[in-house]
Amino acid sequence: MALNLILLGPPASGKGTQGRRLAESLGLAYLSTGALLREAVAAGTPAGREVEPVLARGGYVPDQLMGGILTPWLEQHPGGWVLDGYPRTLAQDDFLRGWLARRGGRVDAAVSLEVPVDELVRRIERRVECATCRWSGQRGDLDGSGRCPECGGEAGARSDDTLDNFRSRHAEFESHTLPVVARYREAGLLLACDATAPVAEVSARLLQLVRSLLSHGSPA
Repeated sequence: MALNLILLGPPASGKGTQGRRLAESLGLAYLSTGALLREAVAAGTPAGREVEPVLARGGYVPDQLMGGILTPWLEQHPGGWVLDGYPRTLAQDDFLRGWLARRGGRVDAAVSLEVPVDELVRRIERRVECATCRWSGQRGDLDGSGRCPECGGEAGARSDDTLDNFRSRHAEFESHTLPVVARYREAGLLLACDATAPVAEVSARLLQLVRSLLSHGSPA
């Protein structure tokens, strides 16, 4: 059976870095919904033009529009995945669970990355993203030439990484996404992880949590 994981956490909690590493370790597909949206904006697609002003102000993309953007990717990856940044609302979670149920699938677990606000602000100020492969990380992760360590492409600060934007996105996270976290906690399917440790330590802990879930059927 395909393993389907969702990755939840406030902005700059490390979802991109940890999602990629977790998916690679488990042999799963990985999707950053934020990167998917930014690609749509850069390509000037109809959906991209619709979401561009929403992203610019740090808002959440309307649930129906987000579902329409995500569905083609889900259809192309039936073998299991890690979703970074989706679902961000209870309505999005309802959509995802319903879409999977109609195909005999389910969300196996939600991974919650937990980081204090002051640390999130520090990370926002140092975060960079590759314009080519959409790798994201901190300025200190870039190679000696200041380019992406994954593909060698040009990496720089994201246009939406301002403090005002972060505050707006964090408020939206608390209002809309924390109820999703609570839903999975109540269902016994939440894997909560302190994400303030070094990247490799957080990755190892996440892998341990998922493997424990697979072995015992419930989070450690």
